[in-house]
Amino acid sequence: MFETSQSDPSAPVPVPVPAPVAEEPRGCLFALSQPPLMIFLAVIGILLLLAAVHDLFML
Repeated sequence: MFETSQSDPSAPVPVPVPAPVAEEPRGCLFALSQPPLMIFLAVIGILLLLAAVHDLFML
Protein backbone atom coordinates (compact mmCIF):
# COMPACT_ATOMS: atom_id res chain seq x y z
CA MET A 1 0.00 0.00 0.00
CA PHE A 2 0.94 3.65 -0.06
CA GLU A 3 2.75 5.44 2.75
CA THR A 4 0.38 8.16 3.99
CA SER A 5 2.23 9.46 7.04
CA GLN A 6 3.63 13.01 6.98
CA SER A 7 7.40 13.27 6.98
CA ASP A 8 9.49 15.99 8.59
CA PRO A 9 9.71 18.86 6.03
CA SER A 10 13.15 19.89 7.31
CA ALA A 11 14.62 16.43 6.65
CA PRO A 12 16.81 16.26 3.54
CA VAL A 13 15.20 14.56 0.59
CA PRO A 14 17.33 11.73 -0.78
CA VAL A 15 18.36 12.41 -4.35
CA PRO A 16 18.43 9.35 -6.60
CA VAL A 17 21.85 8.76 -8.07
CA PRO A 18 21.73 7.66 -11.70
CA ALA A 19 23.17 4.25 -12.37
CA PRO A 20 26.38 4.24 -14.40
CA VAL A 21 25.42 4.12 -18.04
CA ALA A 22 26.75 1.19 -19.97
CA GLU A 23 28.39 1.86 -23.31
CA GLU A 24 25.81 3.27 -25.71
CA PRO A 25 24.68 0.97 -28.50
CA ARG A 26 26.41 1.86 -31.73
CA GLY A 27 24.22 2.64 -34.67
CA CYS A 28 24.42 2.91 -38.41
CA LEU A 29 26.80 5.88 -38.51
CA PHE A 30 29.36 3.94 -36.49
CA ALA A 31 29.11 1.04 -38.95
CA LEU A 32 29.59 3.38 -41.92
CA SER A 33 32.74 4.81 -40.36
CA GLN A 34 34.53 1.46 -40.63
CA PRO A 35 37.15 1.42 -43.44
CA PRO A 36 36.49 -2.15 -44.73
CA LEU A 37 32.80 -1.41 -45.19
CA MET A 38 33.52 1.89 -46.92
CA ILE A 39 36.01 0.21 -49.28
CA PHE A 40 33.45 -2.48 -50.10
CA LEU A 41 30.72 0.09 -50.76
CA ALA A 42 33.10 2.15 -52.90
CA VAL A 43 33.97 -0.89 -55.05
CA ILE A 44 30.29 -1.73 -55.51
CA GLY A 45 29.57 1.91 -56.39
CA ILE A 46 32.38 2.01 -58.94
CA LEU A 47 31.14 -1.21 -60.55
CA LEU A 48 27.62 0.22 -60.80
CA LEU A 49 28.98 3.46 -62.24
CA LEU A 50 31.06 1.59 -64.83
CA ALA A 51 28.05 -0.52 -65.80
CA ALA A 52 25.90 2.61 -66.20
CA VAL A 53 28.54 4.39 -68.29
CA HIS A 54 28.95 1.29 -70.45
CA ASP A 55 25.20 1.08 -71.03
CA LEU A 56 24.90 4.78 -71.86
CA PHE A 57 27.91 5.28 -74.10
CA MET A 58 29.07 1.90 -75.40
CA LEU A 59 25.77 0.27 -76.35
